[in-house]
Amino acid sequence: MSLVKLNIKGISYSQTQTGAYALLLSEEDGKRQLPIVIGAFEAQSIAIALEKDIKPPRPLTHDLFKTFASRFDITINKIIIHKLIDGIFYSSLICEKDGNEDVIDARTSDAIALALRFQAPIFTYPNILDKAGIELNQKESDRNTPTTPTEEVKQSEYAHMTINQLNELLEKAVNDENYEKAARLRDEISKRS
Repeated sequence: MSLVKLNIKGISYSQTQTGAYALLLSEEDGKRQLPIVIGAFEAQSIAIALEKDIKPPRPLTHDLFKTFASRFDITINKIIIHKLIDGIFYSSLICEKDGNEDVIDARTSDAIALALRFQAPIFTYPNILDKAGIELNQKESDRNTPTTPTEEVKQSEYAHMTINQLNELLEKAVNDENYEKAARLRDEISKRS
């Protein structure tokens, strides 16, 4: 069966589950989008991988896995979201070491966080998109395009601060591993640049 390549469109707070996030994947050569509910930790890990500006002082779990795999010459070539049962997506990591390919079962949120770190493409099957994909017209898509988890938070709380104050707070937030605050601060700094 042929595979459909997906791209990450964004992350937003979940409208349906408290404390969760919605990861939106879009079909590369089509109009369908695949929303996947993920936990806060995985959303943070994906957002940090997407935002190249934020470097945590200590490695996150997915960063540690990437370092470990790289040390032992293991690569992730792609991930495949291969099954949907009762609203839960199932994924596989397609890994390679010494020319031998192996398939490893993974939670979809973890698989995507790792795909970003390995710069591996994300795929699914057409029947998954048929079951769970949504198609928004252009106006709805523009209005509902999710952002990173932190971009939806009102940013006016920093409007009274100088760039130097914002940079100091940003450095402290990263050192304290408060990445959501760091992303809000980074956004405020970018907005002023």
